[in-house]
Amino acid sequence: MAKREGGKSLFSLATLLSSFFGAALIAGAFAYFNYKFSEYKFIDFKQWVFYEKNDIFIPKEDNYVVVFYSSKQKESMEQLASIEFNTHIIAIDYYNEVRENSKNTTFLRSGTKNSLNFIQRFNIYEIPSIFLIKKTKDSLYKQDSMIRKLDNLETLSKEIQHL
Repeated sequence: MAKREGGKSLFSLATLLSSFFGAALIAGAFAYFNYKFSEYKFIDFKQWVFYEKNDIFIPKEDNYVVVFYSSKQKESMEQLASIEFNTHIIAIDYYNEVRENSKNTTFLRSGTKNSLNFIQRFNIYEIPSIFLIKKTKDSLYKQDSMIRKLDNLETLSKEIQHL
């Protein structure tokens, strides 16, 4: 073992420094992932009112796929209505058009203020966008994935498998 002047080993200094840097790296990774997780937002369906036709939407599932889309884009509502997944879809229309629900898709609309708050809360900049929400308690849901932009709704099934 190499010795420095005074009889101290270089090995112990190297071990001490590597342990310190290893612990710092682990703490940094933990802090980063904790920060990224805290970026996900909550939505309380008791405070944010959405409508299915004329009825207030009351969530019943533990997980939802949220799709924010435009009914002005050609065939988007028909594509959303025909999609079949294990997870129920909440489709929120930018233009708030009334649409019949399908087996796997619930079409929602809301007032302008609520829509703007939703867009701002989840930082939605492009449509169609997609993300997952997961029930935490009662009517409170937490965002459970990053928000992704879809090029078109035909790629929805591929994107959901990657979320």
